[in-house]
Amino acid sequence: MSGTDVTKVLVIGGGIAGTAAALGLHKAGYDVAVCEAHPGTAADIGAFLTLGSNGMRALAQLGATDAVTAAGFALTSIRLLDGQGTEQARGPLGEVADPALHYRCLRRGELNAALQREAARRGIPVRHGLRLAEVSDGPDGVAAHFADGTTADADLLLGADGLNSTVRTLLFPGARPGYAGQRIYYGYSDAAPDGVPAGLITFVRGGESTFGYAVSPAGETYWFARVDTEALPAAGTAYEVDRREELLPLLRKDSTPAADIVAASRGSVLATDATDLPLGTAWHSGRMLLIGDAAHAASPATGQGASMALEDAVVLAKALRDLPDVPTAFAAYERHRRPRVERNIAVSGGISRAGHGSARPGRAVARPAEPDEALIRQLAWDSPLPAAPPEEP
Repeated sequence: MSGTDVTKVLVIGGGIAGTAAALGLHKAGYDVAVCEAHPGTAADIGAFLTLGSNGMRALAQLGATDAVTAAGFALTSIRLLDGQGTEQARGPLGEVADPALHYRCLRRGELNAALQREAARRGIPVRHGLRLAEVSDGPDGVAAHFADGTTADADLLLGADGLNSTVRTLLFPGARPGYAGQRIYYGYSDAAPDGVPAGLITFVRGGESTFGYAVSPAGETYWFARVDTEALPAAGTAYEVDRREELLPLLRKDSTPAADIVAASRGSVLATDATDLPLGTAWHSGRMLLIGDAAHAASPATGQGASMALEDAVVLAKALRDLPDVPTAFAAYERHRRPRVERNIAVSGGISRAGHGSARPGRAVARPAEPDEALIRQLAWDSPLPAAPPEEP
């Protein structure tokens, strides 16, 4: 452990960012505990996500690769179809040379559960059913006050409680997510188009939607659609209304597999709004810091939200491990992370707000992904984190 005056860290939020941060801080030698508002690990279990090669690299630095690859399935190639179903491009996806860095498709709840099981295996307490009500910060520590009347004290508090972060609302009430211009639909289907090889994700650039799907080894099709439309009428409706019949007419205007996949979906077709946080949102105050979506939520157009949260976990743990005090560590963490995550917010938000026609996954099939050497150095666990990243040439 470094010379920081931190020994005990309290993480608010047991999702991807929070549990991964706990794994990193524990590996760095800190006493860390996680408090989660939901009663179990199944929150958001209906949604799925992809982890990029960068996210898998961060997992490897946390020693959690095996825990996560036990769930979901690998993605190694990508193709683009037009609205007539004609293939426009195809190529490798991510860093395909290393199986540990293959893109991975899995349900959000599966990833949460895998990370929480790994935390439990390492002796990190994850307490469910604790809904944060208030926080207080003093010169010697912080206190989290929960709705059930209990209080937890620590040297440092991390707000990893997602897009609608309570910690962010308490610290920076003016920082609120905004609608990014698209409604996101998703589901699971027994309809798998013929001839789809394992590990392929397909994007369809339709007339009124961008559609994506991948077929699991068990033959289940994971799919999503992005549609330019108004925001959902009320918050919290994603899991309450089956929106199949509102999506199908748009997909049937194209000659692609999309409509058949959605029509054969099992259970409800769900929808949620694409939202993001404004650039420049504050991340820390005193001994409290926001990470993951609580700090830099982006629209899902680039598919990088979970991977960015995993990167956060590694860099924060290294900052606190390697730098002499909390202000220095927080400042270094922000210098290393803000340019990268805000670039993702801008790119992803630009795709969403400009409409589905601007979403160009074909760029990703132009050539194999080249490793980002600066990111590799930043994430490398055995490499000290400098107070500032090197200047770009």
